[in-house]
Amino acid sequence: MLKKLIAELIGTFWLVLGGCGSAVISAAFPDVGIGLLGVAFAFGLTVVTMAYSIGHISGCHLNPAVTLGLWSGGRFPASEVIPYIIAQVLGGIAGAYVLYCIASGQPGFDLAGGLASNGYGDHSPGGYNLISAFLSEFVMTFMFLIVILGATHKLATPANAGLAIGLALTLIHLISIPVTNTSVNPARSTGPAVLVGDWALSQLWLFWVAPLLGALIAGWVYNWLSPNPDD
Repeated sequence: MLKKLIAELIGTFWLVLGGCGSAVISAAFPDVGIGLLGVAFAFGLTVVTMAYSIGHISGCHLNPAVTLGLWSGGRFPASEVIPYIIAQVLGGIAGAYVLYCIASGQPGFDLAGGLASNGYGDHSPGGYNLISAFLSEFVMTFMFLIVILGATHKLATPANAGLAIGLALTLIHLISIPVTNTSVNPARSTGPAVLVGDWALSQLWLFWVAPLLGALIAGWVYNWLSPNPDD
């Protein structure tokens, strides 16, 4: 169990450092910035690389919503849900802290920029309101779990699951970065919010409630859809 938790911590650390790091450090870098497309691919690539690195150790959840969705879909034991979530949140905070240490080495860096925190209203990249943000996070997480549960089903092709899941996360970011900066992952949201504080912490509730609710319902729905509900 300890090895599983450490793997989840390392994997979530990489997701936050790689994904949020691309947004903070590289997205608008003068002349050669990677932009929204690059950030979306960065998040997807963190999942793909970890899926094939630690998937055989912990299952490579990297996300409290994924853990909860797998539980509600009958794929994960209830006794391991809380330990996994704790490890993921700690990994997310560690990833955000290392990102802060790197980014703060640039003259003029200011945490007020948000460190890729998720937000709505005045803190949404596109100015989207709370209802739009909640709906986006709920639906994107719901579909993310449908992809995960389907791609990892024994009747699918599990060897390719990591690629399908990484591409799904890339697509999710391409759709929803302008709305909320894209969370679909409470641990990813918590890491930057802890360091930024202020508005990022006050809006953090949405990036727990909406993804967890979307994942929970997706698990039930896929379990009903599945040709082998017990698998």
